This record gives sequence, structure tokens and C-alpha cells, in this order.
Amino acid sequence: MKLLRHGAPGAEKPGLLDAEGIIRDLSGVIPDLAGEVLSPEGITRLAAIDPETLPIISAATRLGPPVAGTRNFIAIGLNYADHAAESGAAVPKEPIVFLKSLNALAGPDDDIAIPPDSRKSDWEVELAIVIGTKAKRVSPEAALDHVVGYTICNDVSEREWQIERGGLWDKGKSADGYGPVGPWLVTADQVPDPQDLALWLEVDGQRMQDGSTRTMIFDVQTIVSYVSHFITLHPGDIITTGTPPGVGLGMKPPVYLKPGQVMRLGIAGLGVQTQKTVAG
Repeated sequence: MKLLRHGAPGAEKPGLLDAEGIIRDLSGVIPDLAGEVLSPEGITRLAAIDPETLPIISAATRLGPPVAGTRNFIAIGLNYADHAAESGAAVPKEPIVFLKSLNALAGPDDDIAIPPDSRKSDWEVELAIVIGTKAKRVSPEAALDHVVGYTICNDVSEREWQIERGGLWDKGKSADGYGPVGPWLVTADQVPDPQDLALWLEVDGQRMQDGSTRTMIFDVQTIVSYVSHFITLHPGDIITTGTPPGVGLGMKPPVYLKPGQVMRLGIAGLGVQTQKTVAG
């Protein structure tokens, strides 16, 4: 299934995308895509619904982040061998874990407001894991049992704040709206191999990133297990798993975002995001 949330920011309702690409409303069936709804039992109940019995929603409606109730928005750094190389960084021996503020969460096509003091905002297309059931110190072998599905994240990053201002990466990753997620939550049964997905990103129609999750250093089950030993994961939590090469930081000279640009990014089978950058 492709599950989604539609409506104005802060007032999103649950929905799904049917086989014809039509948005259907689920708000008469469930309160939101959160909590127990994301469990295996909850997903089974949703899968049993005939989409044609659900109200149609206009294709022009805004989409929000595809899950609600997120407690932890977690990210993994330098998780692609080819991206580590372009960054001049050593391949990490363990996953590099940092947090993005929940204020960074945004819909997949929302404008991205670049803060007035930002000089080095950058793009990063990433596969994002969505947690469906509580995971605490789980083994790699059991990790995927806690994953409800996958989506796309643009891990927008302010490189000066991240790298040059001291301390942790979090402040360079957490500006309002710097974590668009969606367009859909694609349930795990529809993603046979999360380690074999093409992903790409364009800025103003120019292809910047073109990679594959095959080059991830730490795979999905390793990431979920690893993170769960430090942070208890809850339904609706999001782990964005790193980016392939082609970010602005890695170009010579570096290239960064400015207001008035358009980013398009996608992952095979998971949809496409489109964001316009505006002055914050």
C-alpha cells in the first residue's frame, strides 16, 4: 500500500493512493497514520479495505509527512561509500547518528524557506525508514519486523552550521522545513529489497545525484538494530539513512541552494518530491 496524509499543515488527514493513482480519504476509518495503525495488525486491516469505498480527494491537495506521532527524527551520516569519498571523509566504523528537529518535518512538496543567515544550504536525497512497532535493543535479524515501510527524505543541510560552527551536526540539519518526507509511506511488503533502490535528485532540472542504496555502508536492518540500542524507537519514528554522492558540498567549487530554485528528487517505487526554495 501507499499510505499518505493530506490537508493543511497541522490538520492533515490519513489517506491512501489507490491502484489508479487516485487519493482516497481514510479519515472515516482511522484517526491518523500513527500508533497501533502502523503495526502489522493495523496494516492488515487497512489492506482489507476496498479503496473504491473511500471518498476521493483532489489530486491538487497538499500532502503532509506520511506518518504522524513521530517522536524521533533520526538521521545517519556518511552512509554511502561514494559520498564519503566525495566528502573527503573516512568510511565510518559504526553508523554516525544525529537528530533532526521535529520542526524540520515538512510535506514532500512544501516550499523550503532558506534562513536569512544561511550561506551553505545543501540537498540530500535519502531513503527513510518508518518504524511500525516499538524497537528497543533489537537484533539485526529481528530489526525488519519493526519496520512498517519506507519513504523519501530530503535531508536538507546547512553546511556552515553543520561543519564550521562547532558542536554536533544537529543544528545544521534542523532548520524549519529542512526535512521534507513523503509523498507516501510505501509498506514494507511492496519493497522487496531496500538495498536495491535507485535514487536521484535534480536542481533546476540538472541531475545532481544519481545513486543506489546498494552502496550503503550500513544496511537497513543494521541501522534499525544499531539505533535501537541507543534510542528506543516508536511507531511513526523516522530514520533517514544517508545520501549518495552529488551533494553541493562535494562539488568543486561547492554549490549551494538559493531562493527561487526547484528541487525534484525520487526513489524507485517510492515516488517523487518537488520543492521550491524561498527566502526565509
